[in-house]
Amino acid sequence: MKKNIYLLFAGLMLAVPLYAQTNKIEMITDSGRIVMMLYDNTPLNTNNMVKNAREHVYDSTLFHRVIPNFMIQGGDPTSKHAAPGQALGSGGLQFTIPAEINDSNIHKRGALAVARDGNPAKAGSACQFYIVVGKKATDQELDNLSARAGRKYTPQQKEIYKTIGGTPFLDGNYTVFGEVLEGMDVVDKIISAARDGRDRPNNDIRIQSLHVLGDKEAKKKRKGFFSFLRRKR
Repeated sequence: MKKNIYLLFAGLMLAVPLYAQTNKIEMITDSGRIVMMLYDNTPLNTNNMVKNAREHVYDSTLFHRVIPNFMIQGGDPTSKHAAPGQALGSGGLQFTIPAEINDSNIHKRGALAVARDGNPAKAGSACQFYIVVGKKATDQELDNLSARAGRKYTPQQKEIYKTIGGTPFLDGNYTVFGEVLEGMDVVDKIISAARDGRDRPNNDIRIQSLHVLGDKEAKKKRKGFFSFLRRKR
């Protein structure tokens, strides 16, 4: 992607079905550990992140955009070796992922979503993502948003936005494909970092590694099994 992938400005777990999701990921950052669940009802975007994690696409990338009461954004591959003050946000994998926007997945606090440019199909970046912080909304604000967008929130969704907050004005425009299970305190720390005029943190905040939970354990088991075989020989 050549254009800056900016978001267009235009725990409760009630926004998605309450069943176990298949994939969970662990992100180790300079600021701490974040564990996220990827939704099964967004298979294209979920499988893309799983593939990227296994190929170490995110390792050593930066959180290049942080905006208090809004979100933190990362995943730009050009950020791995970025110079201080360098403009970031235009890097990608030269393809996009089709939008998987639905009425169940909302931009509540802790939501994981796909960054994108202004393409009319709302297709997302193949690597850049954001984690929502947002703020609490009132009934009136939600009613106004619903009237403008023609979107009706369920009572449960409205309660989420009123009690834990989020960025409801992004609903219907970006694909939400997961949520934070552990580490929102780390997200809050990252979003509070001092930043420059482009919202890039003054001091780099790096994703040291991102992997699929279960892969690590499977690798340990395989290693242990082969060690056992070597001892038996």
